[in-house]
Amino acid sequence: MTVKKLTINHDNSERRIDNYLLSLYKNVPKSKIYNIIRKGEVRVNSKRIKPSYKLKIDDLVRIPPYLDGPLTHNKKISSYLIEKHTTKIIYEDNNYIVTNKNNDIAVHAGSKNGIGLIDIFRSKFGNHIELCHRLDKQTSGCLVLAKNKKSVKYFSNLLSTNDTKKTYIAILQGKFKDKKIIENEIYKNNILKLKKSKTIFKLVRQLKNTSIVNVDLHTGRTHQIRIHASQINHPILFDKKYGDKMFDNSINLNFKKTLALHSKSISFKDQNSKIIKASASYPDEFKKLIKALK
Repeated sequence: MTVKKLTINHDNSERRIDNYLLSLYKNVPKSKIYNIIRKGEVRVNSKRIKPSYKLKIDDLVRIPPYLDGPLTHNKKISSYLIEKHTTKIIYEDNNYIVTNKNNDIAVHAGSKNGIGLIDIFRSKFGNHIELCHRLDKQTSGCLVLAKNKKSVKYFSNLLSTNDTKKTYIAILQGKFKDKKIIENEIYKNNILKLKKSKTIFKLVRQLKNTSIVNVDLHTGRTHQIRIHASQINHPILFDKKYGDKMFDNSINLNFKKTLALHSKSISFKDQNSKIIKASASYPDEFKKLIKALK
């Protein structure tokens, strides 16, 4: 086995060496990465470095020969899945992809999901593709992915400063009226970890014992819209965690009941001051549900 040498490009400049290696060798334990850096088995420009060293363009990184190669996509993904989930791109440039996510796939693989949407996009576009944010498995609509690390970091900063505009469409139980601004602190699993949050619900139209609302999301807490909708006694239809099971069961449909939440649009200013706007059409189940509830 021979020593591997990697040349740092513009995309990876200014990254810490430990974070760079951790992202590159996702199948290697974190402790092992830090151990080989401390031992001097990883070198930059033939010199020993600390884990906090920030990489520069054209740095030459020496990797010990026994380290398993960079994680590549090794999941077998059918052409059907690739076609199904990567043909709904609604915006693309050199830095970002915005896709209209389907309502039947998680963004990440997990114990119940062998393949995530990110795996599918990487299988088609390469392992450099990263998620910029998340949507729940049954939430459809606008999802942003990045083509490089700098764009991921930039978008993350936009999220932290609330400089993205996200609008959702939801179908709620009951006759919702006018407009409600909800700023209740929420938590997902631990009541001691309350987080500030803000959601604005605005009536679009009333249906049969239900209502279509526009939802402006001003913070991005886990399950925020679903929790806030439940807190105002207008849970989202077919929400298995926060919804009203008896009410949902009373709705007779001849098609699959899926969470009635859709990420309608997103807009943000990219690192080049270009304004990116994208809007996603409703999935078929959403259209059918609106028709059935008229």
